[in-house]
Amino acid sequence: MQPLGVDEPTVVGPYRLLGRLGSGGMGRVYLGRSAGGRTVAVKIVHPHFALDEEFRARFRREVEAARRVGGAWTAPVLDADPEAPVPWVATAYAAGPSLTAAVADTGALPGHTVRVLGAGLAEALTAVHELGLVHRDVKPSNVLLTVDGPLLIDFGIARATDGTASLTSTGVSIGSPGYMAPEQILGKGVTGAADVFSLGAVLAYAATGQQPFPGDSSAALLYKVVHEEPELGPLDGELREVVEACLNKDPAARPTPGELARRLAPQGAARLVADGWLPGVLVERVGRSAVQVLNLEATDGGLGDRPSGPVGFSSPAIGEFGPPPTMPPVAVPEPRDAEPVTRSPGKLSVSVAATSAPGDGGRGRRMSCTVALAVASALAAVTVGSVFVFDLLPDNSPNDSAGSDSDSSYSQAPGASASATAAPDALTAYLGTWEGQGVALDGNLPLGAFRLTVHRAQVGQELGRLRQTDVLGGVCNDVLTLKSVTAKRLVATSVGAKSNHKGCNPAATTVTLTPVGDDLDYASDSEESGNPTSRLSRIE
Repeated sequence: MQPLGVDEPTVVGPYRLLGRLGSGGMGRVYLGRSAGGRTVAVKIVHPHFALDEEFRARFRREVEAARRVGGAWTAPVLDADPEAPVPWVATAYAAGPSLTAAVADTGALPGHTVRVLGAGLAEALTAVHELGLVHRDVKPSNVLLTVDGPLLIDFGIARATDGTASLTSTGVSIGSPGYMAPEQILGKGVTGAADVFSLGAVLAYAATGQQPFPGDSSAALLYKVVHEEPELGPLDGELREVVEACLNKDPAARPTPGELARRLAPQGAARLVADGWLPGVLVERVGRSAVQVLNLEATDGGLGDRPSGPVGFSSPAIGEFGPPPTMPPVAVPEPRDAEPVTRSPGKLSVSVAATSAPGDGGRGRRMSCTVALAVASALAAVTVGSVFVFDLLPDNSPNDSAGSDSDSSYSQAPGASASATAAPDALTAYLGTWEGQGVALDGNLPLGAFRLTVHRAQVGQELGRLRQTDVLGGVCNDVLTLKSVTAKRLVATSVGAKSNHKGCNPAATTVTLTPVGDDLDYASDSEESGNPTSRLSRIE
């Protein structure tokens, strides 16, 4: 568990957060505690999902369905808020490492441990399938190893994401490369048999310490799952037979979870767990983890018995979903009419500088991006490649003269030399480097830090660059082309840089800069981004 970062929430609904447990494709997981002292795991989804109304509707339905799952080998869903600015779900907390962490630390698990693991997960899937549900994302990181047996976690989010408008546009299914069933990859429909395939891949990983379908990229993993046989290494005996049956390419030929449970543990998984199922090194680790959680202290901060509701974030950003960007400390002046706030490197900023050279090679997600998972990127690379065509041609549309004065408006006359660089008086006020915090959805969704650089330019020429460091820790760069400028307003076209990765939004948008005292008000007309705005202060 990691301590909370300065930009991460300390309270979500009725839960005070104590630390960060991990992160994944859907969001970040925190350790939380209720006012009554119950310890829970709180998962906050990635912020870009908050812009997708279809995701919210599916999330609401799937969380309600997940509440009904009450098998012995699952972590029950206790609470959720699909209507929060960034949706979240809380489940019972279990002290114990994920299967991913356990194998990474200790290597392949003993045969007896793998047998109990398979029996427990098979019984969990039996309970899930009997309710008419399919988990869709059974993988090592969604399996916890506790003294009381294995637990299958992460209901309600993976299923809610599958089929949302933002993701189906890529034509891919949701899951984890290497653990998805062939029919899931090919989009042929997902049934409980897909979970059985994933379970087989999980057991192979636990028994050998290696993925059964190894590869250097998501595309290679997906190809091997569909077309090649698994690599099971030294796995032999009954466990090998079970894994091979689960990994059959034909869904109809795979055993049911109930059949697997009876084969691995005829008298039930609980009997095997009671006799001791984890190796000593993992038992010791689980014990240390439990003591660490018990020693954590948190006050209720006046929460009392307040019910779940919209998340009240304690800082402008909801947290870092991934490693923070590497950025030097920058002293960011606050807007002149705002209360001073201490800021730290890595927050979302917009800057426009007269001499700085923004890094087009920055990697990350744009605030407006609709980010598909690794599998989506892999399939996109296979099907359509990674080349985007951007409209970077000068904008020859008539100048927007709203609010302009005849002696201060500026546009490039036809035939004017492209080498002319002397800026009119109206543009001078916008030159420099600017930074500020961004928000969207009428201020309800924190976006992070904007860094904007503006240099001298003619209409139709490159005006500057916008570097966006979002709350996920990702970076995207936009190229701004000047459309019109007056003393009261500057209008530019903003287009994603060619060097951006696929998670960045390539669509052209119109941005407006409006002087307010010594600051600039930034506004974008991008509805898909939630119409971002920011108050920017000059730093150079």
